[in-house]
Amino acid sequence: MIQPEWRLSPPEGVHEQRLARRRDNTTMSSNETVISAQGLTKVFKDFWGRPKARAVDGIDFEVRQGEVFGLLGPNGSGKSTIVKMLLGLLYPTRGRITVFDHSPRHVQTKARIGYLPEESYLYRYLNSDETIDFFGSLFHIESKERRERADQLIEMVGLGNARRRHVGEFSKGMQRRIGLAQALINDPDLVLLDEPTSGLDPIGCREIKDLILTLSERGKTVILSSHLLADVEDVCDRAMILYGGRVQAMGTMSDLLANRDATRITAPTLSRDTMERVLSLIRDDTGSEEVRVDNPTQNLESLFLNIVEQARQKEADTSGATSGHRVADYLRGDAAGDRADRVLDHLTRAADEPTPGQAPEVTKPAETVDVDKLAGLAKAEPAPKAGVAPKKEENLDKANEKLGGLLGD
Repeated sequence: MIQPEWRLSPPEGVHEQRLARRRDNTTMSSNETVISAQGLTKVFKDFWGRPKARAVDGIDFEVRQGEVFGLLGPNGSGKSTIVKMLLGLLYPTRGRITVFDHSPRHVQTKARIGYLPEESYLYRYLNSDETIDFFGSLFHIESKERRERADQLIEMVGLGNARRRHVGEFSKGMQRRIGLAQALINDPDLVLLDEPTSGLDPIGCREIKDLILTLSERGKTVILSSHLLADVEDVCDRAMILYGGRVQAMGTMSDLLANRDATRITAPTLSRDTMERVLSLIRDDTGSEEVRVDNPTQNLESLFLNIVEQARQKEADTSGATSGHRVADYLRGDAAGDRADRVLDHLTRAADEPTPGQAPEVTKPAETVDVDKLAGLAKAEPAPKAGVAPKKEENLDKANEKLGGLLGD
């Protein structure tokens, strides 16, 4: 079962260290071939059977167990077509493709695959629990096991506070999160992710990438198709770059990104004299004056996450979203006593004011009014006679009746 052990990496560079260890480990993937394609070709035809578009044109590639393999290319390069053939939704026109040594249409093979499409096609009127339970039932997972997995997955993707809301009310980022949860409900051995970080904030993007690394470390194979090249660079072991349905480049990330025409030397901060000696030695050895010295930089994502983490530790003020605080008094509804006091003051002041055409009476300074005392006076005092002007106590009696109506007594 999937365990929700992945969390946002702290600012000490744990994500980068983890990725470096994976790439330095030559045994990070086994020799078992999960996906194999030879001469894979897909030609779409029109209504009359005439060739209309050659989406995939004779490509060969393999993906081994435990690898994170990237599919890159501009729109229309054949990435989605390859994914659909891996899922058994499309037949190749020519060539051969296998998944776990079987046809992609093999039913038992499909049960070992998890898929997150580019667009989340979910039932709008189901909540998070019902959505995960529905997809879990498609894999014939027992009810108790489905509930346990659903609880873990919903907490893992950060939707614990929105599990009772309808999925149709979710933002795009929240839909990507619940879509990822449904893709993992069957604990798949092969995970196909199509633009998994689309619509997510930087923290969510880092969490998704950490999850991908966790799946790979467990021996899962991940196929990542994304236009966000920084995400592919951060997690993929190998990548294939497509254009026009053909493979333009394929290899490990270190091989694809290496600049063989330059050398970088990283050292602690050097004194000016030491720097001049080093630069002089390099210029004499290379015979070139084009030697540049600068400071190492981090990517923007790491900088953003470091700043957010430091702000959280310092509890810095922000005008943006934060964790919940005390609800406003007027929303909590526990300020009824204060409201009653203000109503009582208003009513007693209104009773003391003269009616139109009546001369104002000279009264003593206002005293503190006791509601219980007023209620007792109202019961003990007889009803006023006809034609007699109401007394102050009678006015207070009317005020008390009004107050009782407002307070629901």
